[in-house]
Amino acid sequence: MATPPTASKFAQILRDEGLTVVEVGNWETRNRNSKGPWGPVHGVMIHHTVTSGSASTVELCRKGHSALPGPLCHGVITKDGRVHLVGYGRANHAGLGDGDVLAAVKAERTPPVDNEADTDGNRAFYGFECENLGDGHDPWPDIQLLAIEKVSAAIARHHNWDERSVIGHLEWQPGKVDPRGFTMAAMRSRIAKRLDVDPTPVTLPAPQKPIVDLSKLVAAARGNPAAKGTPVTYAGVKTVETALVDAGLLAKTYSDGHYGSVTVEAYAKWQRACGYSGAAADGIPGKTSLERLGKKYGFVVVA
Repeated sequence: MATPPTASKFAQILRDEGLTVVEVGNWETRNRNSKGPWGPVHGVMIHHTVTSGSASTVELCRKGHSALPGPLCHGVITKDGRVHLVGYGRANHAGLGDGDVLAAVKAERTPPVDNEADTDGNRAFYGFECENLGDGHDPWPDIQLLAIEKVSAAIARHHNWDERSVIGHLEWQPGKVDPRGFTMAAMRSRIAKRLDVDPTPVTLPAPQKPIVDLSKLVAAARGNPAAKGTPVTYAGVKTVETALVDAGLLAKTYSDGHYGSVTVEAYAKWQRACGYSGAAADGIPGKTSLERLGKKYGFVVVA
């Protein structure tokens, strides 16, 4: 348990770690505190953005989008290793996650497998979005990984935490995959070395199937086609699109996490393959058809 420092002190903590810090606009007072408290804080959460281009990425994380107002984090770590501060206070980055994971972070234990979404993470964590497409192929430059290490260690040192107070979004909320391209176990080992403590032995949990939340998927299916650009409004969309690609119903180029009109058409084909027709095959997922897709292509559906 810890009280966040003042905004100016926070920026100085990062600079003292040797980081290049860019203060963006009115970041010190930009937050979502009107929606709930921030703090006491218990850890640091690392994300990837599913975007490319530093300027547009920073702007997106600062302002958010129609489905999720900004700030979407406290800092954006771009590929050049700079830390862009875009908000301070409650930020829309963690959402609901697993209370057992939070308990492990508080106790500085290796987090268990996340299987629930019952606890407010926006209150409890510092959040850092890292510029990366999150496709497993977009590289993570050494200077960017070093910045993630330094950011995490700086905050942990200030609060007298160890490396187990740093987790990835994928360890917090079922269905999330970020950060993708490096492991949090390896990053925690780096943080421990920077803190000059012995890394905690890591026991990796058994692989878990991705989880797709039906209500969030339906919201994306209804809202994304009319949305400007190609916003990624729910990470589970990518899981479903990957399954539709594997089923031969969606071209891989459209598997981008945006449930646009092409994905609607592809899912309608799946519904027809399941025996539905007419209005029942409109491309908006239903529980039965989605469970059949998940059973065949390896994900779990929650209502």
